[in-house]
Amino acid sequence: MSDVEEAIIQAHHEEWARVVAALTRRFGDLDIAEEAAAEAFATATERWPATGVPPNPGGWLTTTANHKAIDRIRRENKRDDKHKEAQMLYDDDPPEPLGAIDDERLRLIFTCCHPALAMETRMALTLRMVGGLTMPEIARAFLVQETTMGQRITRAKAKIKAARIPYRVPSAEDLPARVSGVLAVLFLVFNEGYLATGPDTDPVRHDLTAEAIRLTRLIRALLPDDGEVAGLLALMLLTEARRTARVSASGELVPLDQQDRGAWDAAMVAEGHRLVRERLASGVAPGRYQVLAAINAVHTSARDIRDTDWSQIVALYNQLVRLDPSPIVALNRAIAVAELDGPEVALAAVDRLEDALAGYHAYHAARADLLRRLGRSQKSRAAYDKAIELAGNTAETAYLTRRRDQLR
Repeated sequence: MSDVEEAIIQAHHEEWARVVAALTRRFGDLDIAEEAAAEAFATATERWPATGVPPNPGGWLTTTANHKAIDRIRRENKRDDKHKEAQMLYDDDPPEPLGAIDDERLRLIFTCCHPALAMETRMALTLRMVGGLTMPEIARAFLVQETTMGQRITRAKAKIKAARIPYRVPSAEDLPARVSGVLAVLFLVFNEGYLATGPDTDPVRHDLTAEAIRLTRLIRALLPDDGEVAGLLALMLLTEARRTARVSASGELVPLDQQDRGAWDAAMVAEGHRLVRERLASGVAPGRYQVLAAINAVHTSARDIRDTDWSQIVALYNQLVRLDPSPIVALNRAIAVAELDGPEVALAAVDRLEDALAGYHAYHAARADLLRRLGRSQKSRAAYDKAIELAGNTAETAYLTRRRDQLR
């Protein structure tokens, strides 16, 4: 890959959200903003290899995208009021008020997470516009087809347009009503970095996990008394602490029970444990992220996998199921049950999830492992084959392939 190609990719990652958001505020139309931004990046791909990367790539992209948007509005010839706005173009525009949030990316996420939209819709829209995730990555995060996710985002844009939902910077009073959606977005961004779902990316994307942690820290500074903010930060820290131990030198995923715990980031673990203890001491009933953080705290408290308190983990999953009765939570609970009550009991629980999780690779991977432990090699091999077929992460695929090939 050439230096120019790398520069374009880096600019796309850093500038896409800002350009789209700026154009949406200016022209009041998400479709125009996204199309103009896409055309600007396409133009960069054509021109930069010949002319070189401009000194200010972000400014170049914004200016080019503005021109593209204006050209489209003129062609449509039916947006007179928008056409007048389009004449007020570039850096001489008066700056918008920042509101309660100084960080630009976090401000954009809060802006996109408008409570007038359904939770899943605002999450998907924000991931597309601001989170840096592609449409296939977003679809995999929600366990739906890419076409289905595309339709959801299209409907969200249509609702914004029809209801004239204002695209404005939220005030401090707006934050509590929007924070749950923002946390959900950051959790999905973190998960995509923790275990990338696409075959054409690094198996672990530190850029996404680090950015999710940074933004969650900023939210904690804004809302220090929000238990779920603290819980999500603790969860991210306790998960990120294990990052360097999760992929072997050969590029294969290393499961928790085989990781070198001495390679974990002790400072992150300590900070995560402190946040969990603070929430427990508050006496307030925990939410979903706080329970997930507590589960991870139990895992990271054990010096060895054999020291893990599985009864406590199952009890926490029982609490989590009441808060979030999703099939993925039920699957993770069953994996913990296998350590406490044995693989036979766990397999029965996993099999009940087939209708909900038939297209989810982790479901088949869990079945394969339980069947392997029960000595049912033929069925285990078939489950491994299905998990490998559905998995996109290269490190995870390598691990599953090796486990399958070890079967007699």
